[in-house]
Amino acid sequence: MAEEIRIKQHLYTKCQDALNSRLKVLRQKILDLQSDLQSETKSSAGDKHETGRAMLQLEREKAGQQLAEIQKQSDLLNRINTQNIQDTVALGSIVYTTQTNYFLAVSVGEINFNEISFFAISPATPVAKLLISKTIGDTVKFRDKEIAITKIL
Repeated sequence: MAEEIRIKQHLYTKCQDALNSRLKVLRQKILDLQSDLQSETKSSAGDKHETGRAMLQLEREKAGQQLAEIQKQSDLLNRINTQNIQDTVALGSIVYTTQTNYFLAVSVGEINFNEISFFAISPATPVAKLLISKTIGDTVKFRDKEIAITKIL
């Protein structure tokens, strides 16, 4: 049981690190955009100035939406109890299958632990939607492939 919890904690930490890294990059981008907006000075070409400001404002709004999405992902990740081992696939489950191993948390891609590959995916992904509520021995069909669940942590 201790090994299973160690795996889950490792995957959880890697997901947190990935989100924190994205957050750091995004916060810097927002600061840079804020700085660019403040330094944008009125030139003799008024229309060009207004277009530049509008473009910067759009970029800032887009960055704000990305920031909100990272916050939602962080909130989702915080709902996971790494000490909990489930019998059915749910948020926080590690799912071993005949195709790929998954960690249902947030989408950060491939994470390795002791030379075993896991894909951290959001519960909103198509494959996760198929896996949720399934148990060991159940199969799902994804992209014309049968995927059998062999183990759940």
